[in-house]
Amino acid sequence: MMRFLTKFLLCVTGTLVGTITSASAQSYPGGPVKVISDSAPGSAPDAILRIVADRLSQRWNQQIVVMNQPGASGSLAARAAASATPDGHTLFMAVSSTFVTMKGAAPNIPINVPQEFLPISLIGEQPMFITVAAEMGIKTLPQLIDAAKQKPGEISYAVSGRGRQSHLTGEMLQRRTGIKLLMVPYSGGPAQAMSDLFSGRVQMLIEGGTALIGAMQSGKLQALAAASEMRLPEFPDLPAAAETIPGFRSAGWLALVAPRGTPDAIIQKVSDDLKTILNGPETRGKLAAVGSYARPMSPQDTVAYIQAEQRTWGPLLEEISRAQ
Repeated sequence: MMRFLTKFLLCVTGTLVGTITSASAQSYPGGPVKVISDSAPGSAPDAILRIVADRLSQRWNQQIVVMNQPGASGSLAARAAASATPDGHTLFMAVSSTFVTMKGAAPNIPINVPQEFLPISLIGEQPMFITVAAEMGIKTLPQLIDAAKQKPGEISYAVSGRGRQSHLTGEMLQRRTGIKLLMVPYSGGPAQAMSDLFSGRVQMLIEGGTALIGAMQSGKLQALAAASEMRLPEFPDLPAAAETIPGFRSAGWLALVAPRGTPDAIIQKVSDDLKTILNGPETRGKLAAVGSYARPMSPQDTVAYIQAEQRTWGPLLEEISRAQ
């Protein structure tokens, strides 16, 4: 009899928990949703996040508050997000390098899913752009490679931080072409880097296209190539890096994750809503116009994608670590 009652109570409890969880997902979000970002204001990831946040805010009829917490290679933002109440009202929008970076670059970085955060969805990919100051007079990637071979270690390139995707792109460029560049990291996003580029303190900038479009259109920045295997539809006159370096590809990406303990039903709802808005022509058009391409995924596919990226970049990261 006692065994029967125990089974009965467990069954009832499980049903009640499932009902409560489902009900909380249906009413979610019950207030403003804070999205913590490890990118600086004005950076390419920040611009993409704000496009997506605006669409989510409209869909949910709730304010989406973007909280920029750059620094320590993403560790500051990761710690703040991990310690948040797991009710879906605090989420973490991490860039690719938060998952794929040099071990020991910062405490708790790189992070892993689903061990440390619960995956929700990939947001999109953003091919890196290889650019130089217009005053250099360099118009093509082959010209840059030739100039760098003539002046080993003298041409400096700005990146958005040590271990970030822009840094990894520069490292791969050097290894694939046999050139030597001087890496200069910036933690405050591309604004300061571009200021130093225009003043002549650095000669190159590698970054996602979102932050560079205005400077490219004004003629202050000369784009040499997109780090992609084919030309981007929105930038048909910009060569793909693979036209010069076969197979060359490097893209940053954004992934939305939640603190461990966030109910599965809420994770799935956010993932489904993201898929809806990212597949919408308006959102896709806005992202593509700034060189970013929507790639919504299920939580399960997001984990598989991140783990594949970690395996892809692992050998290069080990090379960089050994060289330090």
